[in-house]
Amino acid sequence: MIDLILDDCMNVMKKYKDNHFDLAIVDPPYGIERFKKCSEKDVENSTTIKSLRIAQRFQRMETVNNIKPSKKYFTELFRVSKNQIIWGANNFTLPESEYFIIWDKKQMMPNFARCEYAYVSMGLKKPAKIFEYPIHLHNKTDKIHPTQKPQKLYEWILHNYSKKGEKILDTHLGSGSIAVACHYFGVDLVGVEIDEEYYSKAKKRVELLTAQETLF
Repeated sequence: MIDLILDDCMNVMKKYKDNHFDLAIVDPPYGIERFKKCSEKDVENSTTIKSLRIAQRFQRMETVNNIKPSKKYFTELFRVSKNQIIWGANNFTLPESEYFIIWDKKQMMPNFARCEYAYVSMGLKKPAKIFEYPIHLHNKTDKIHPTQKPQKLYEWILHNYSKKGEKILDTHLGSGSIAVACHYFGVDLVGVEIDEEYYSKAKKRVELLTAQETLF
């Protein structure tokens, strides 16, 4: 069952009992301080379609990433889920764990991040792992969200950290990549998105990509 919900994740999580979800896989906003600022003038001064799209993407990114989750968010997240994988963990204060995931982007551009880091809870008992997937391949896909992650990343996570039939929670659905991966892997997902535009786009994307019988 893939259940996509348009709501504030805090409203959704409070409806569930302790440890309802086997695993939470989340990619919450990190805050805008690391992102390039983009004004209306930058959009207006764009001279090509490509530069306009880049300007609009950064402008939208600031809206998506302007507020870090509160302490209450993490308290609820750890209450409703037995284990957690949290992207952008270097931006948050989280319980101690010797486990983590690195997404190696094979980034060739020196001014862009070469990897991303995710916290993995101790209960999963999985040694640190590296997922290698070139960012240039990811950038060839049609993106509907400024911080969209590859579907293949979520497929890899589920293969390594989950089991068929488990209940998964994603509090920040974004592009819906995780929903497609969950559908084909065979786990239940509750995916929550607060932004109506992104929710609508993600829902359509998930419906389209899960209409086929197999992933290939």
